[in-house]
Amino acid sequence: METILQATGAPDSDAGLVRQLKCGSPKAFEELLDAYEGPIYGFVYRQLDDPADAPDVTQEVFLKVFRKICEFRSECTLKTWIYRIAVHEAANRRRWFSRHRRNEVAFDGTSEERGGWDWLRDPRGDPFDTVCQQEERELVEEVLRDVDERLRCAVVLRDLQGLAYNEIAETLQISLGTVKSRILRGREALKAKLQRRLAGQALGDVSLQRSQP
Repeated sequence: METILQATGAPDSDAGLVRQLKCGSPKAFEELLDAYEGPIYGFVYRQLDDPADAPDVTQEVFLKVFRKICEFRSECTLKTWIYRIAVHEAANRRRWFSRHRRNEVAFDGTSEERGGWDWLRDPRGDPFDTVCQQEERELVEEVLRDVDERLRCAVVLRDLQGLAYNEIAETLQISLGTVKSRILRGREALKAKLQRRLAGQALGDVSLQRSQP
């Protein structure tokens, strides 16, 4: 049985914002979007089976935040509360996708720390390097979607969103030990899948070269 972490309470920096949000301040909602819309979109984008759904899911996350802000009791930080909603909404969309979108496609007949992720940052090299880095980024994004969703969620929250271990534990409502285990297993799964994909690409290149006159 996983041990749920005790709430830490919202930090003072968020307390004023929460009060303004509960009063319906448009400026506070703007501030909230400025702070969280980009990171939440990035998280949702990597959690969905179809990234094209990310804008809609992100919008739904903040609509839910706006509707439920008066229910927020500072039992966790505002940040982890918003991410918790994002995790829930992304999971709902994945379930919908599994039940409906894939059936439609079939019917139509169409077919240990952040250091390891540093190379994902925007490059500052020459155009050739830029293209190579972009291709690597796209490959990682694609392979990441094949990782078990619970492991992927923990890895994305830690390595791409930059949440602390305790924030991830609060967001997912699991123990710190489970967070670390999922991150480790997720990184290992991603690494293994990347290695298999790259090995397959290398074999394909060799076969193509041999077939050419």
